[in-house]
Amino acid sequence: MSPALSPAVPSPAVLSPGEVKLRDGRTVDFASLDIAATAPCLEVVADAVAELLPYYGSVHRGAGALSERCTREYEQARETVADLLGCTDGDTVVFTRNTTDSFNLLARALPVDTTVVTFDAEHHANLLPWPRTVRLPAPRSAGAAVEAVTHSLYNLGGNVLVSVTAASNVTGELWPVAELADVAHRFGARIAVDAAQLAPHAPVSLAELGADYVAFSGHKIYAPFGAGVLAGRADWLDAAPPYLAGGGASAGVAADGAVRWATGPARHEAGTPNLLGAVALATALRTLAGGDQRRSEEALVRRLRAGLAELPDVEELRLFPADAPRVGIVSFAVLGTDPGDLAVRLGRDHGIGVRTGLFCAHPLTRQLLTEAAERLGTTAAPAQAVRASVGLGTTPEHVERLLGALQQVAQP
Repeated sequence: MSPALSPAVPSPAVLSPGEVKLRDGRTVDFASLDIAATAPCLEVVADAVAELLPYYGSVHRGAGALSERCTREYEQARETVADLLGCTDGDTVVFTRNTTDSFNLLARALPVDTTVVTFDAEHHANLLPWPRTVRLPAPRSAGAAVEAVTHSLYNLGGNVLVSVTAASNVTGELWPVAELADVAHRFGARIAVDAAQLAPHAPVSLAELGADYVAFSGHKIYAPFGAGVLAGRADWLDAAPPYLAGGGASAGVAADGAVRWATGPARHEAGTPNLLGAVALATALRTLAGGDQRRSEEALVRRLRAGLAELPDVEELRLFPADAPRVGIVSFAVLGTDPGDLAVRLGRDHGIGVRTGLFCAHPLTRQLLTEAAERLGTTAAPAQAVRASVGLGTTPEHVERLLGALQQVAQP
């Protein structure tokens, strides 16, 4: 089941560069349509960081007023994240650098011989870290995803982790995480959820997703200060060797070199922690918790998709049926125009920022580019796709400007 839409609430404000100068000397309001890569900073996040900066000091080290305040702020940020994610007594929250870091940490903590079941449709962060995997072909519907995992788990024993995205960073399509969690638990497996692209658009709850682990990045949720989260069941993490060996992870080191490792989150947070990143992430998550941003984005996404469908030699990339629920991400193929050159022209001539490439999801994006080219009547698929993503700060004018610009520049 996909998360239900909640009533619309006023959108929090983001920092903006304002107007940018175009190649012809004009200035326009910058249209950031690359929010899925890195979101702008929420004003409330910038305020929280600015308020803390005069007191910046060591965390978990020192007994002075600065250290005491910073330690308190850091651990309060952890408590805020745990509360908002619905963590229970058996769960833990580890601050990491980003989603990729979170999954690498979890991969290091898996019991020996754990099998990870994932899909070719995943971001590289959920493809590359796992030591032992069963990779399933990209499904063509939510139901097909559930069927594929069910069939796979029939043939597996021992420790098994199913690891899937909640929302695709290529297509924006929502995955049936709750149903996949039910299947995984029925077979005694656990499930990890890549919520990097869901968290900016909708509240994330371990219980509602049915997840054993969830990972996401601060810079995706309007907190660009270099922090991420791995949250979920503590037992595997507490039993694993530290992700990084060093100060903070060690509770005691003897003269003969024997080490007693810390328990809890500190076990995997060696070194001086990213205080500002943790505070920023918790502030952003708390701010976004009041509503489902997808409601305010729906009209923008509908208009964008409809406008792209009217353009010649442009084809949307999608894996599921066209009416599948989604977040504010739309990727598309453009025939006859180099995507890199197109992005440069959109920026310099129209003040629009988009993303081009394979989006760190090479197997899926190449597959969808090939299929899009075939629908357009050619076997010469573009080497890269174009992605437009909406979020806080996106206006209808930004979407209309992109569609108008594509009519001008996306021509052979």
